[in-house]
Amino acid sequence: MTRLVLVRHGHVEGIAPERFRGRADVPLSPLGRREAAATATAIAARWSFAAVYTSPMGRTVETGAAIARKRHLDAHPLPALNDIDYGQWQWKTHEEVQGSSPELFDRWLNEPDMVRFPGGESLADLAARAAEVLRYIADHHRDDTVVAVGHDSVNRAILMQALAQPLSAYWRLVQSPCGISEIEMVGNLMRVVRMNETAHLDGVKG
Repeated sequence: MTRLVLVRHGHVEGIAPERFRGRADVPLSPLGRREAAATATAIAARWSFAAVYTSPMGRTVETGAAIARKRHLDAHPLPALNDIDYGQWQWKTHEEVQGSSPELFDRWLNEPDMVRFPGGESLADLAARAAEVLRYIADHHRDDTVVAVGHDSVNRAILMQALAQPLSAYWRLVQSPCGISEIEMVGNLMRVVRMNETAHLDGVKG
């Protein structure tokens, strides 16, 4: 059995009030670094993992490095884990986009699978990358436990693949900063064992 421990990066600027962060390489905030440290401790206490992969973005690299250090490993970038490309919406607030593109913004909230961001990706593009992550882990880490540190968007897409859910279910899943999910791969079967666990952050101060 292969186990994938899926983690979202820690807190960053642009989460509240919410911006379309995407490929904007914002660093972890002081709170995010404390969350990453607590998450690293929790994961190391629960699992003996063989590898850590991260998105190329600095916020996931920093979160992944904190986890990898617990096992004296290096974290390795996996491009398919990158955040969705919001194109022209990147780093704009939701209020700004709602004001300039109200119809497309409304579609994003109600029919996310029908949206391609201007100059950016669609959820279908994201789903293809999510499948690539799962294939890579299954092909290269048979019977290993592996940690992957991604983003709200790509982690949702990975979990939807594991649950065999359509892209229209995108908003039904939540991925909190440093939330932990777990997927078991047994042959061709994938099972989601836990999703968005955050109890390990209860003592982390904002």
